[in-house]
Amino acid sequence: MISVTRINGSKLWLNALLIELVEETPDTYITFINGKRMIVLESANEIIAAIKAYHYEVGIHQATIKVQQMEEPS
Repeated sequence: MISVTRINGSKLWLNALLIELVEETPDTYITFINGKRMIVLESANEIIAAIKAYHYEVGIHQATIKVQQMEEPS
């Protein structure tokens, strides 16, 4: 889960695995895989950094590397 701040200032924790798209126009919008959207106060770079940190924390990054190594021809 990553922490974000809604436009009204309240904190919210999101499942980083369900985020499909992050965009700044200039507000930061998060689009989820089900199509729902949310505006947050954090910048897109902050959200992306939090998602990357979450992936490292839960081991998704290492699992991806292991799968890629297994798929490479020997």
